[in-house]
Amino acid sequence: MKVQNYEVKKYHLSGLKGISDKTLEMHFKLYEGYVKETNRLSSEVDHMLGNGKVNHEEMPAYSELKRRLGFEYNGMVLHEYYFENLKPSGGELSRKSAFFKKIEEEFGSFDTWKADFVSVGSMRGVGWAICYEDPNNSRISNHWVTLHEIGNVAGFKPILVMDMWEHAFLLDYKPSEKNKYIEAFFSNVNWKIVETRFGI
Repeated sequence: MKVQNYEVKKYHLSGLKGISDKTLEMHFKLYEGYVKETNRLSSEVDHMLGNGKVNHEEMPAYSELKRRLGFEYNGMVLHEYYFENLKPSGGELSRKSAFFKKIEEEFGSFDTWKADFVSVGSMRGVGWAICYEDPNNSRISNHWVTLHEIGNVAGFKPILVMDMWEHAFLLDYKPSEKNKYIEAFFSNVNWKIVETRFGI
């Protein structure tokens, strides 16, 4: 297996409304850690597969490495989705966009879809609120992903990703003020990116 290292992507998000630059600085460093661990664990797995198989004695260690790799890899990728779907002064979703029309078709109105998405994000625990598209029929649905890897819907494509781990908002809001963070998130959504993700 040839290991290809992932690189840390750079995001220019200074000036977000309600999400401080200090929070972003901490968040970027956390993301860098996921990239680093993904590369390290991939290298260790590759080493164990050096002779084309995993020997019996190494199997418990190999199993833990693979489980941890799933956590780190999904943490890396979901953060990239999250940072990419943010920008200062995000604006509003165009009512003429295919994604807006799909929201109205599936949920009846944008407000109903948003209420569902916000409710998912308001659930107790750490994880992610994600609006997915089913590529088989273009239907959209909102889901909760625990940690980074538990609850991802097989084959579904992330359209809008919101980080609901406390590090995403704790420097700006109290744990009991998740709703304020969610409001801030929506004021910074890069809807052009979201529109582009839908229907690809």
